[in-house]
Amino acid sequence: MVGICLIWFYRLKNIIPRTTGYHDDHDHDDHQPAEGRRWAWIGMFMAEVGFGLYWVITQSVRWSFIRFYPLKDGLSNRYENMLPGMDIFVCTADPIMEPPTLVINTVLSAMSYNYPPEKLSVYVSDDGGSEFTFYALLEASLFSKHWIPFCKRFNIEPRAPEAYFSQHYSSVQDNKFAQEWLAFKKLYEDMKNRIETVIKLGKVPQETRKRHKGFSEWNLNIKKNDHQSIVQILIDGRDTTAVDNEGSRLPTLVYMAREKRPNWPHNFKAGAINALIRVSSEITNAPFILNLDCDMHSNNADTIREILCFFMDEKKGDEVAFVQSPQSFKNVTKNDIYGSAFYVTQELEFAGMGGYGATPYCGTGCFHRRESLSGKKYSKGHRVQWNIEAKKNEGKSVNDLEESLKVLTSCSYEKDTQWGKEMGLVYGFSVEDAVTGLVIQCRGWKSVYYNPERKAFVGVAPTTLEVCLVQNKRWSEGLYQIFLSKYCPFIYGHGRIKLGAQMGYSIYLLWAPISLPVLFYVIVPSLCLLKGVALFPQIPYPYIYGPVSVFHFLVFYFLWALSCCTIARITNEEYGS
Repeated sequence: MVGICLIWFYRLKNIIPRTTGYHDDHDHDDHQPAEGRRWAWIGMFMAEVGFGLYWVITQSVRWSFIRFYPLKDGLSNRYENMLPGMDIFVCTADPIMEPPTLVINTVLSAMSYNYPPEKLSVYVSDDGGSEFTFYALLEASLFSKHWIPFCKRFNIEPRAPEAYFSQHYSSVQDNKFAQEWLAFKKLYEDMKNRIETVIKLGKVPQETRKRHKGFSEWNLNIKKNDHQSIVQILIDGRDTTAVDNEGSRLPTLVYMAREKRPNWPHNFKAGAINALIRVSSEITNAPFILNLDCDMHSNNADTIREILCFFMDEKKGDEVAFVQSPQSFKNVTKNDIYGSAFYVTQELEFAGMGGYGATPYCGTGCFHRRESLSGKKYSKGHRVQWNIEAKKNEGKSVNDLEESLKVLTSCSYEKDTQWGKEMGLVYGFSVEDAVTGLVIQCRGWKSVYYNPERKAFVGVAPTTLEVCLVQNKRWSEGLYQIFLSKYCPFIYGHGRIKLGAQMGYSIYLLWAPISLPVLFYVIVPSLCLLKGVALFPQIPYPYIYGPVSVFHFLVFYFLWALSCCTIARITNEEYGS
């Protein structure tokens, strides 16, 4: 901090430098326009002020670093017969960008948690309204009768079939297990081939359509952005006869495609999750919700039990609104050429914000308390009865329940309501997750960042520069939009969350504007160097030469190491090493 202030002082003291040369004033003054020199100097000062202030903001997350270690065995011993329900939301929007086989891998991994299946429900939101996604889920519902018992019998990890069977078979030693491994791999590949064949045909065969009444929804002229509400309960968890091939109950599985019309706003992912909140509240109404992107499968079968340790803690559990897990990726290259892993953010900064109870909501891999998503403010001393089973609509048939739920997913349902404002995810931002997390925390709730050694979820990162740039542009624009809106942490969060949390949020909300001083510092000093314009102080005292030489050596060593690392990244990317 002292160094930063000295740099500012030097710039202010020499805002109009007497010379731009390095030693002999009269040799250079005639060749260097004073006006251009002054503006370059002022620009450097402004860039350094931006760097300095941003550095101060980033220090907030380094003052409160915290890690959590839940004791899931203690939870099981004490509450095994009173575990709460868990609703899992999986969102997809495009069957081309997000193939149905990718979606069902996430769904199957979520259905296979080490958790009582009658208290587990999976809801899939398909904003693409694709019959191929519905068909894939139908196939997955049948495959789950075999897959879930296999996972639990041998305690395998991970429980997404594609990820699991991609592991090396050579490590299997038990002959009985090896036979089942091969049999289940064939069973999965047959299912996958059937789904891909139907997609290639461009339509679901008539004999397949007769297998489930839900296909009748696609008898109409359905388009991606123009279709009616569709709600189909593929596995009814209320039905005690809905069991796997070993006689154990199956989790509830629901398909939902909310109504879309050209003249109605659909609010993207935020609108989809809000629709899922309403639909799930009428079927299972679990007190806790996990939301996942369709490309992020479960990587640890005990994650739910570990997360519940935070919500069910007797001292501080009632104040926790959500628990965020880091986003890990299975396709990141050795040197992470596109910076998709965000190592500093996920290993350090989020843990630092967790120290303030203000870890951001990242849109996936997050466990929520349903109350906090419904607009309720935190009230100290209020305890939630999380072990009460849902009794809603117990007497309704599946057909009647599906028809009644279509109203909740219609375009007009949210008109003149608090949905998207005080209830559910907040609308109006491309990064609805970040602003929603901030709003929830400003209502008095806390959030937790849980980063276990074995990652809870594993997804797919962008693999091309174009996709990566588009994604980062959307994030940067959306985050800066929050900073300029009424939800600016220093305004909306004043008196509601700690100053350190406000500063922590601003690290990300200011991604876009901090690029301006970076560009200035990259371009202008280089041009001034070519013109012989001095932008940095001269060294008048010989005894400073030693430390400065060491400093320059370290800088050049860093640049050399960086160039070597860059070459290594490119080499690994080109040759797949």
